[in-house]
Amino acid sequence: MPLDPSKPHSGEGASGDSNRDGSDTAEESARKKIRQRTPSPHQGNIQLSPSRFVSVEELMEASKGVTNMALAHEIVVAGGLQIKPVELPEGSMEKTVRDIVHKAFWDCLEAQFNEDPPVYDHAIILLGEIKETLISFLLPGHTRLRNQINEVLDLDLIKQQADKGALNIPRLAEFTIGMMATLCAPARDSEVKKLREIKEAVPLFRAIFSVLDLMKLDMANFAVSSLRPHLMQHSVEYERKKFQDITEKLPNSLQVVTEWLQEAANNLLMSKDPVCEEAAAAPRCSDSVLNRAYMQLLKWDHTHRLFPETLLMDQVRFQEMEMELTQLTIVGTLLLITHNSASSALSGLPGFPDRMKSLIRILLEGVGFPSFNMDEALAALGEKICVEVNSTLTQHGFTPFSADRQAALKGQIQAAGSPSNQIRQLIDSRIQSFLLSCLSSSSQKSLPQLPGGLGSIQKELEQIAVRFARLVNYNKLVFSPYYDSILSNILEKKETRPSDTQA
Repeated sequence: MPLDPSKPHSGEGASGDSNRDGSDTAEESARKKIRQRTPSPHQGNIQLSPSRFVSVEELMEASKGVTNMALAHEIVVAGGLQIKPVELPEGSMEKTVRDIVHKAFWDCLEAQFNEDPPVYDHAIILLGEIKETLISFLLPGHTRLRNQINEVLDLDLIKQQADKGALNIPRLAEFTIGMMATLCAPARDSEVKKLREIKEAVPLFRAIFSVLDLMKLDMANFAVSSLRPHLMQHSVEYERKKFQDITEKLPNSLQVVTEWLQEAANNLLMSKDPVCEEAAAAPRCSDSVLNRAYMQLLKWDHTHRLFPETLLMDQVRFQEMEMELTQLTIVGTLLLITHNSASSALSGLPGFPDRMKSLIRILLEGVGFPSFNMDEALAALGEKICVEVNSTLTQHGFTPFSADRQAALKGQIQAAGSPSNQIRQLIDSRIQSFLLSCLSSSSQKSLPQLPGGLGSIQKELEQIAVRFARLVNYNKLVFSPYYDSILSNILEKKETRPSDTQA
């Protein structure tokens, strides 16, 4: 009988079921809204061989490889990865069913305790679960603790005591709590201490398992943090090998990657980029094409376009950055408009630019989601910015805006909602230029100089730039053999075009 239907109870401890369930939950809670509008990853597009039939066994094996590679990738790339407990939405079918099953289980346990004489069938099962969980927390060198657990929680002896009516539940509970206090992280000391205050058997069992679940999460997070340095040393080779294993089992691979790089090459060559115009500049041109390709991912149509196969595990990250940059572009645009309208003297007042930025960012929260209404948000911003500007002008002895000036400022703010707005295009162009410079820079320790007009959003932009460059550079390391091969073919074809040879 399961102890808690929603919790793992196999005895594998934190590195087993808790790791799997928790990592899924952490990812879902962090990126739930984006995933709702992201198309399902296109499976089966990861190799250069022609199409062929794939067996169910091969698909299952490939799926296992994707899961393992994704977990390792998440640990390496997401430096702050934390496994968190499952939190089902209120009112959901899953939560309703879970609550009903839980209540029935604990009601049954209480009914057994209330029989005369008491029945301990369920309690013995729970004690077995507790024993397995405690042992799962031990390290190989914890011989003394392991012997203590095996001696006190000896299930055969406990069954004999139960049959004779001599089972001492309070003594076993006290031993369990003491062992938990020994094994838990310092952050759980208060939870364990509270267990000693519970005198009723069923509530005590429930509380013990609740704290044990928290200890499992602590162990899982400790395992992740311990594993990260080792994965960092071998992650590039590991992911590349796993990806290659997948490509050997699934047909039609790298089709989207090829189209993605082909599009970037076409755009760069059409722009007559000097790097690709120079003779014998193939390596530099290849790098330039690849950097431009990564920049395209920040303006990707995730609803209607498939994402490159080599970047599927990071699609949500790129989508998040795309939405952050959209918001940041509009924030920078509105701050520049407000600065120009309110005069440099007012914009230079301590705290005023930060108040404006905070106000704008709050009302632009959700930019990029289908439910976000840009016109309504900008209309509200126009009103609030005018109120804030006039209030600050009056406070510092300046003449407040007239009705005409307020109307003009509101009109400029409303116009910023259009991607074709000139000020917005200027801010966007400079942001894109800065991010491209971050990819092209040979120095990984310092960021390039920030273009003019972006000072008001410097901190936020640099934070995104660091994440973007780190993600891109890691992806380059893992998949460079694939990119080099594809780009070599693309650029070689460009060099031997009929129009070029005829000229």
